[in-house]
Amino acid sequence: MKINKHCLSNGLRLVHSEDRSTQMVALNIVYDVGARDEHPEHTGFAHLFEHLMFGGSANIPDYDTPLQSAGGENNAWTNNDITNYYLTVPKSNVEIGFWLDSDRMLELAFSEQSLDVQRGVVIEEFKQRCLNQPYGDVGHLLRPLAYRVHPYRWPTIGKELSHIEQATLEEVKDFFYRFYAPNNAVLAVTGNISWEETVALTEKWFGPVPRRNVPPRQLPQEPEQTEARRLTVERPVPLDALFMVYPMCNREHPDYFAFDILSDVLSNGRSSRLSRQLVQEQKLFSSIDAYISGTRDAGLLHISGKPAAGVSLEEAEVAVLRELEELCQTPVGEQELEKVKNKFESTQIFGNINYLNVATNLAWFELTGQAEDIDREVERHRAVTAEQLQRVARETFREENSVVLYYKKEHCLL
Repeated sequence: MKINKHCLSNGLRLVHSEDRSTQMVALNIVYDVGARDEHPEHTGFAHLFEHLMFGGSANIPDYDTPLQSAGGENNAWTNNDITNYYLTVPKSNVEIGFWLDSDRMLELAFSEQSLDVQRGVVIEEFKQRCLNQPYGDVGHLLRPLAYRVHPYRWPTIGKELSHIEQATLEEVKDFFYRFYAPNNAVLAVTGNISWEETVALTEKWFGPVPRRNVPPRQLPQEPEQTEARRLTVERPVPLDALFMVYPMCNREHPDYFAFDILSDVLSNGRSSRLSRQLVQEQKLFSSIDAYISGTRDAGLLHISGKPAAGVSLEEAEVAVLRELEELCQTPVGEQELEKVKNKFESTQIFGNINYLNVATNLAWFELTGQAEDIDREVERHRAVTAEQLQRVARETFREENSVVLYYKKEHCLL
């Protein structure tokens, strides 16, 4: 992939890749701020800003209408590490995208009314997703069980509803001016637009946005876990559920890709181990999944599933542990490993065909290292060996390194 890069005098990093097979252009801005940058008593702010950024900016009272009138679309998402905004627009109207996104980077239209509206939206989302949905509070239960000091111990939506309910306009303004800065962001532009036009429009619209004093990140490091952590809760849900997590390395660690492959060996398709053994053959689970959190700091390998009718959570956990022990005792076979690597490669290739996906990925890789890493993901996965997988499994799947949540169906007394 041909990647062009440029850094503006205000610190904004620009990455670009041209794709003439489409008549559209994508702009993706990733801000280096997520839930991990929040104060423990003021959580949910990064997610609140995902909404506030669409509530009007200094010179543009309505973000959506001019973009939609130009044939464009937009959206955003937040996680514990970053906040990501993107839009797509026909190439003939591309300057509208630069105009819109640069103005809200400059300054939002802060007002009590805008804050009240977006705060209400986020509060309803919190209630709908976390309080009124089966298993919705799993993140609020698992995270503080797995993390004792690191800010990954609360979900992106916030630790508790009161943090958003009590957010003041001054606190919101302070959060914006600390983190939403050109020198704390990467802009990726892809699609049918030349490098020369991209640089010219970026300098024209983003160049005047002033650099800000972004505080250095000083996050507490999570100490090594030394004993198993367990929790059992009862809730009015249709089925019991088992949640098991194991602390793992950060994204920069050489073993990160081994963890990614281990999760795929366990659960990526019907022929993966957990699906084949525990769902199809032994019929101990009705569904089961394994994945890694993919976080920048030390993350978690998750295993979650719902036992089949008549199977206790204790029996279900023992069955999962047998599969994990097999990974510790016997190296993954060459054919199985190759199949997992091939599947990852095809997913990567197809994922990077779409110009919008490329914009999102370029921004992420430039933020966390360099944009060119987008072309190195496959080889880094390919470099993982069966011996490395076995070593990582033995180091990870230990009882004292486990976090287990039994999520039980509430039994009503008649």
